[in-house]
Amino acid sequence: MTKYPFLPPALRICDLGPGDQPREKLLTHGPRSLSDAEIVAILLGAGVPGASALDVARRLLLSVDHNLHDLARREVADLCRFKGVGKVRAIKIVAAMELGRRREAALVRKKPELANSEQCYRYLRPLLGDLLHEEFYLLALNRANRLLGSHLVSRGGVTGTVADAKTIFRAALTHGSVTSLVLAHNHPSGQAFPSQADIRLTRKLRDGARNLDLYVLDHLIVAGEGYYSFADAGALYPEEGE
Repeated sequence: MTKYPFLPPALRICDLGPGDQPREKLLTHGPRSLSDAEIVAILLGAGVPGASALDVARRLLLSVDHNLHDLARREVADLCRFKGVGKVRAIKIVAAMELGRRREAALVRKKPELANSEQCYRYLRPLLGDLLHEEFYLLALNRANRLLGSHLVSRGGVTGTVADAKTIFRAALTHGSVTSLVLAHNHPSGQAFPSQADIRLTRKLRDGARNLDLYVLDHLIVAGEGYYSFADAGALYPEEGE
């Protein structure tokens, strides 16, 4: 009878050389020396029979095509579906992603200047970029385009949210020196294009603001790593481009 060749068991992280073990590598060379998979492996802490923490981390990243923005959108229940990622480990990954999101938000000054769509997007991305449901925000600005206040107007489902004009203008007028507004909402689908409902709402709020001596500077649709700007597209005040 022919004997099958001996197959060694899967390597554990502790079987790796010191320079290849994620924790030791971090201590020796610093966190920037680690790959994404090695960082996730540290969060996991341990593997499962037949797969090291590094193996599990690699499979997890492969499932999101190595896109950390997509990983940040995963909820605890989503992560728990992967072999080797139980509830506690999933919570650790979600918490780590939220900590990174909060650090990104903290880099923005409390009253930044929001003079163009890119500056607005940098401010809004930590708030809207990774959500799996739609939210609508109002940014109230003064004459120098400094942020006076950020208001969550409404929260909806995957396909839409309701933005009430009265609620929006009431929030804007709580700031005595407000002169202009930036409207914003997200598309969880990742499609950075306005729907017909988005266009109708933008025009309605634009015209309503005029009656209150306010000026709508822009309406941004945040879609993950990208965005659509009504102002940049010339769709906010199309008559001005004629």
